[in-house]
Parts: sequence; C-alpha cells; structure tokens
Amino acid sequence: MHRFASVILVDRRGWILLQERDEHPVIDPEKWGFSGGHVEDGEEFLAAAYRELAEETGVKLDDGLTLWREVEVFHAAYDSMDRVQVFAAATTLTDDDLVCNEGRRICFVDPAVVPTLDLTTAGALALPDFLASSLYRDLKEQP
Repeated sequence: MHRFASVILVDRRGWILLQERDEHPVIDPEKWGFSGGHVEDGEEFLAAAYRELAEETGVKLDDGLTLWREVEVFHAAYDSMDRVQVFAAATTLTDDDLVCNEGRRICFVDPAVVPTLDLTTAGALALPDFLASSLYRDLKEQP
C-alpha cells in the first residue's frame, strides 16, 4: 500500500486549486487532480501535504490545513489499494501567486467546470463529495 497526501485550497470565489497533469506521471497522466503526492517513509501525512504543495506550486504554508477525509484509491499502475489523505484550507492566493513546478498547469478552477474535467482516480472519488461538504461551504465563506 502506498500513501499519498493531497491538498485542496479554496479561494475567495469558492474556486478550488487543481493541477492538470501532463503525460509523464505513472499515475493518472493527463488528468486533473489535487496538488500532492507520495508520503515519504517516516513522514506524516500532514507534513507531506505541506511539502508537496510547496514543491508543486511554490506556496509555503506554515499551518491552516485541515484533514477533510481519507480515501482508499486503487492505482492500476501500482496494482494496489492506496491511502490518500485529503487536506483543505481557505486561501487569499490567486493564480498569479502560483508556480507550476509539475504538470501542465496549476490553477484555481470554477466548481461549475469540475464535472467537465477528466479527473484523476482520487479526484473523481473525493472532489464531488468535497464540493458538497460543509467544510467546503465554510472555507468559501471565510474572508
């Protein structure tokens, strides 16, 4: 079993941070998903979430991430059921504050567009529930 940490940031409009993956990843190439990645040996999920967010977007948060949910995801590339913890936070960041260090692009996406996107396996499992959650409603209402 592999472990992954993912991050959803919700901006002032209620748009969510997503990454358009390119053709290079072993898991879910050319799909839209969360920022995040592998949890290293000996690393906690939360620490991995902060590390992965910084590596992929240039955004260095010191705190504020809340564990929303853990999901089990089958990754065909590994032929395994893997644990994914999804963390979320409100943000005042905009696309101009982001650096795309991985994938085609990383940007805030209008939730109305999400059903039209080809989502990663984890994204397809978790994102609709997140958008219907009380945590999402609370985060999009924060100043």
